[in-house]
Amino acid sequence: MAGQEFSSVVSSGLLKDVESIVIESHRVLYQSQGRAWSPPVAYRWLRYEDPDPIKRLSDGARELFRMGAEPDSSAVEKACAKARKSGFLN
Repeated sequence: MAGQEFSSVVSSGLLKDVESIVIESHRVLYQSQGRAWSPPVAYRWLRYEDPDPIKRLSDGARELFRMGAEPDSSAVEKACAKARKSGFLN
């Protein structure tokens, strides 16, 4: 998604899909560790107010995976299919 026209990523719904995958992975990881979780906790952790939300999602996903989170594979497949259909993947 990086390098794509931001409005295209938003209008395709792909940004929302990827955001949901990252936030859900964060929830599962935190709850599996017995840590308190809420959407605001996830968004603060992601520092989502950053002016480049696609970069923040990418960085957040890498960090979550480094911490041992496992994203929902079916959600990832759906997002990848949408990205291919929208021309975001080569």
